[in-house]
Amino acid sequence: MIPVTKTFLPPQEEYNSYVKRAWDKVWLTNRGELTLELEDKLKKYLDVPHITITNNGTIPLQIALKLFGKGGEIITTPFSYVATSAAIVWENCTPVFVDINPEYLTIDETKIEAAITSKTTAILATHVFGNPCHIEAIETIAKKHNLKVIYDAAHCFGVTYNKQSVFNFGDVSTCSFHATKLFHTGEGGAMFCNDDATQQQLFYSHNFGHNGPLAFHGLGINAKISELQSAMGLALFPYMEHIIAERKKVTDFYNTHLNFENLKSIKIRENTEWNHSYYPLLFESEAVLLKVQEALAEENIIPRRYFYPSLNTITYTNGAEMPVSESIASRVVCLPLYVGLSTIDLEKIVAIINKLTS
Repeated sequence: MIPVTKTFLPPQEEYNSYVKRAWDKVWLTNRGELTLELEDKLKKYLDVPHITITNNGTIPLQIALKLFGKGGEIITTPFSYVATSAAIVWENCTPVFVDINPEYLTIDETKIEAAITSKTTAILATHVFGNPCHIEAIETIAKKHNLKVIYDAAHCFGVTYNKQSVFNFGDVSTCSFHATKLFHTGEGGAMFCNDDATQQQLFYSHNFGHNGPLAFHGLGINAKISELQSAMGLALFPYMEHIIAERKKVTDFYNTHLNFENLKSIKIRENTEWNHSYYPLLFESEAVLLKVQEALAEENIIPRRYFYPSLNTITYTNGAEMPVSESIASRVVCLPLYVGLSTIDLEKIVAIINKLTS
């Protein structure tokens, strides 16, 4: 089978060497030395002022919304993974959808202000497939209306915008370290911010609100990562340049060999160093998509309809119509993209798609 993605695993003996350190210390959680070492390495590699790594990639969104959403309306995108909208609803806030740009696939910044009301407390925007939003416009709008900005940057490990980490933008940025991501800890995530006060809030919120062992800053939850997860991150860390370079080879192959007469790919925003996290392909219609998907499946090739459906159509979000997002969600698939995907397999994928769309 050729899946849409495949987890990159470091040599098992290298992972085991990190696990042994935790084993020898009999310290498996509560911010042991592996977690502290991983945070330090990531902070330097990503060039960010603050990072707190967590046990998954969704709970940072929940923590940020708990701190800054305040039960209000959250302006957000309908084109993202379900966790983005689910976190808003879960934290007793109300998602207010704004349609997306048809080329970049990120929230359409020109439509945000019209959605702001007296109940709006924050903007939660997704850097889609690692492609940054129009950060400057969103920052200007947020300052004008005194709103917090939370970025769902789940796909953005290693992405830079204007020569700095995309995690350095917004009041809080979040990332996923799920096993399907470029950098992973099996299951995990992180939250980033720029100022000390926000970092303190994020940090104590992820650790039950603790202020030392016997006192509490306030309300918190358990979002701590384990040493076994951190061990995976440390073992994977030396391979990041290799992972991104190999994935770039795959995206370059698609860009070169697909016939784009009746197809479209994502437009990466200017001044972005992209990480080749996904390869979304847009077909002319859902009917064509389904025809291609069926033909690929017959060859045991499994792309993914990602993101689908448009989140405004999910029952519990009760969203208004979003014509652009709904159209794109019905016509987009992510093609197989991972380290080790052979040229022979890539040729097979491209041949099937070109035959059915030319």
